[in-house]
Amino acid sequence: MSQTLLYRFAEPPGVLRLESGQTLGPVTLAYETYGTLNPERSNAILVLHALSGDAHAAGADPETGALGWWDPMIGPGKAFDTDRYFVIASNVLGGCKGSTGPSSPNPATKKPYALEFPVITIADMVEAERHLIDFLGIKRLLCVAGGSMGGMQTLQWVASYPERVASAIPIATTLKHSPQQIAFDEVGRQAIMADPAWNNGQYYATGQPERGLAVARMIGHITYMSDQSMEEKFSRKLKNEDYTFSFTADFEVEGYLRYRGDNFVKRFDANSYLYITKAMDYFDLSGEKLIPPGKRVDTRFLVIAFQSDWLYPSYQSQDIVQLLRTRQADATYCEVASTYGHDAFLLEVDEQTHLIRHFLRKTFENVSGGAPR
Repeated sequence: MSQTLLYRFAEPPGVLRLESGQTLGPVTLAYETYGTLNPERSNAILVLHALSGDAHAAGADPETGALGWWDPMIGPGKAFDTDRYFVIASNVLGGCKGSTGPSSPNPATKKPYALEFPVITIADMVEAERHLIDFLGIKRLLCVAGGSMGGMQTLQWVASYPERVASAIPIATTLKHSPQQIAFDEVGRQAIMADPAWNNGQYYATGQPERGLAVARMIGHITYMSDQSMEEKFSRKLKNEDYTFSFTADFEVEGYLRYRGDNFVKRFDANSYLYITKAMDYFDLSGEKLIPPGKRVDTRFLVIAFQSDWLYPSYQSQDIVQLLRTRQADATYCEVASTYGHDAFLLEVDEQTHLIRHFLRKTFENVSGGAPR
């Protein structure tokens, strides 16, 4: 069982300089660690969460008992084997689960930042994480890994600090958002901002825009599943024996989406949703941005995609691999047969475990000249 810790940096007069040109400080990152850092500090793995994740990646929460978002993958004998590796997970900059974000107090006003919080990017998130890794005394990470937005951060780590990443595992992700992906994010943002309770982001004293945020989450959940997985889980099953001939939730899928939306508003901040989705939309490492021409990186890559993922379709992962190979990078591509859609990176445990366990062991042998203890 791991405890969530807080790391604070960019204390005045220091600042965190953002890609927009603005500055932020002081900054707090919430993080958890699992396993033991070896004396050589060569077995550290940074795992990075998706849009609504947090620092609690594995184990049972001491207060609620809830398991971490990647618990099936992190722990003794699991894909990220904590008997061998030291695993780090942090809540992103802009988040709302302990890290500095729009719901955090603005030092200048002592009130929540709200929309005074500067717009951030995936590169800004990675820069904040770099400060955490420095604080932990780790010069080079054995691996950086994550799915969805976590995969974007993984790629950004290589773009920003290639010499500090021995291997990278971007899962179900992309080099840049497509117009369709941006469109889904924009509909979610508009749902939040159309809620009268949003009040131009100034809702912390009055209560957040629950209906708008719930609708945004409902839209998201549709994109995380696949047509087949929704058919298998719900089909056209009714909640009662017959239609109600009203606008209540007649179908089980309607009830499920409402349930997911209603629960989401209890744990996530609406403004964080706006800022994080915008950061995802700005993300773009296509062309020459990931690895500039003439530059070689020693980072090994394992790129994983899922056949039924239509939010981040496999062709986007193939684009990553093609770009890496044109830069002579060591890149392995695996496309997993799954009916779960985008959620497969959280659910297809056995196949990912097999791939990742072998990949990490080989990487550690290359780095240290021997198998991890």
